[in-house]
Amino acid sequence: MISRKTKGHVSFCGRKMPIKPIILGCSGLTLTEREKTFFRETNPFGFILFERNCGTSSQIRALTTALRDCTKRSDTPIFIDQEGGRVTRLKPPNWPSLPSMGEIGRAYKKNAGLGVKAMRLHVSATARMLNYVGIDGNCTPLLDVFFKKTSSVMGRRRFSDDPEIVSALGRVAVEAYLQEGVFPVIKHLPGHGRVQADPHREVTAVDASLEELQGLDFKPFMDLKDAPIGMSCHIVFHDIDPANPTTFSRKVNQEIIRDMIGFDGLLMTDDLAMKALSGSLPEIAAKALEAGADILLYCKGQINKSHEICEGLPDISEAALKRWHRALKLRKETQAEELVEVGIWKQTVDSLSC
Repeated sequence: MISRKTKGHVSFCGRKMPIKPIILGCSGLTLTEREKTFFRETNPFGFILFERNCGTSSQIRALTTALRDCTKRSDTPIFIDQEGGRVTRLKPPNWPSLPSMGEIGRAYKKNAGLGVKAMRLHVSATARMLNYVGIDGNCTPLLDVFFKKTSSVMGRRRFSDDPEIVSALGRVAVEAYLQEGVFPVIKHLPGHGRVQADPHREVTAVDASLEELQGLDFKPFMDLKDAPIGMSCHIVFHDIDPANPTTFSRKVNQEIIRDMIGFDGLLMTDDLAMKALSGSLPEIAAKALEAGADILLYCKGQINKSHEICEGLPDISEAALKRWHRALKLRKETQAEELVEVGIWKQTVDSLSC
């Protein structure tokens, strides 16, 4: 019998299993025996899937079921990056292709009502695919403001160069995902829009002043500070903490993300395998948690590397657990409100029918 315990533990067959504050990837379409054993012994907070893990709907459902069976927690979150456009893990021919956030942003600029409708339809289609296969977290929407002459890695992933449009469409996306039963993850806190290089490959820095950042980059995140989950970036902000990327910066995490922006949701890092970060995997993990991350993200899916990064990890913190439970509650409450609205709508339609 399974029962939830406080202080980041789950009791399974009388044995307490601490939850580790990390989201891990896996290697392929099915779990290897080594992965099953490792995930059972580690009990990570959650998992993330990539294209290498995604084939048919029945295969993905079997994989998500197997992952949750390893943790013995029915609410173990399983995430994906299904933004639309270039960044998608569920791809044709098994899955439909959906437009990028940039395309929706351009539609909004021409006609706000059309843009909002497009965003809602996009979320509905995406969420239903994810729900069908047991994925309950999507690392989107991007709230990064578009700037010219920036890294091609961002491309059409950003809504707009107007922070008001970014905020408006971001709000629609967050609320729609929650109504559909999927956790949205706003990213990349506190703002990734000005990057000139790709943090997957190298250290990336932003020279803009704090005043400039407040007026543009931070604004969408301030407007959506009530989102349940957020992802930070690996960017160095020279005017805030020139010595550390955001992931390692207590100053950026606490003074900017938590205090100035006001975000009090569950804060996860971007992928710790990116080359923007230096040090051994245990060092990187320790520095990220010390800087203020609630949850680490390690996407590699290589069992030896996953073992390495989990060495010496503490149990999930009480603060992180509280934020997670708040996210669970928010999703349930938002879904309940949606069901009431659907019920009222059906009653209205029925009353008009002859």
